[in-house]
Amino acid sequence: MYYLKKTLVIFSGGQDSTTCLGWALKTYSQIEAIHFKYGQKHSIETEQARKICKKHDVLLHEIDINFLNEIVDSALTSNGDVNKKHDRLKHLPASFVPNRNAIFITLAHCLAQKIGAEKIITGVCQTDFSGYPDCRVSFINAMENALFIGSETYIEIVTPLMYFTKAEVFELAQTVGILEDVIELSHTCYNGNRTDKHDWGYGCNDCPACELRKNGWNKYKNKTI
Repeated sequence: MYYLKKTLVIFSGGQDSTTCLGWALKTYSQIEAIHFKYGQKHSIETEQARKICKKHDVLLHEIDINFLNEIVDSALTSNGDVNKKHDRLKHLPASFVPNRNAIFITLAHCLAQKIGAEKIITGVCQTDFSGYPDCRVSFINAMENALFIGSETYIEIVTPLMYFTKAEVFELAQTVGILEDVIELSHTCYNGNRTDKHDWGYGCNDCPACELRKNGWNKYKNKTI
């Protein structure tokens, strides 16, 4: 059953956002997506996002915010080691990009107002995440409220994966019929590896993103056998 509401998906082209896109296509009748180019080392995800959206006939808005690369300290936007701790924020992984989700959601909120979208979907998850504080439900709720106050426009921020493990994300992808795209087309690897193919998709099989994805796949397969 479709809900007749225009919805905007924050779409990186990774496992989580691809699963969210599949879920949205099964849930809402009008879907558009927004993708951010922010100087990320794994910029191959932009190409993969285009392929997935083209396959499903979803309009993809590509937003260039490469300036973010100049003002943040993150191994995802530099030559740092994504397997280590953050140079400055020692309690967080090196792959943490300060304020990234706040910027993504704020800009998505701008576009949502322009196109008349009533909902924004993002694949953040606090259950099986990489240690990012901007993936927690408390942060999402605070952003939703702040943007409502600041724009006097209420747009719901929907987080279908908030309490999911990576294994459950694979299961949801199977349920909504997008698992093949998750495996073959989505990109998660922080090192941008699209050469090495595994049961769970492409990746270096070493970075934290690949580890999360691989472990989730193994738990999902063990459950379904």
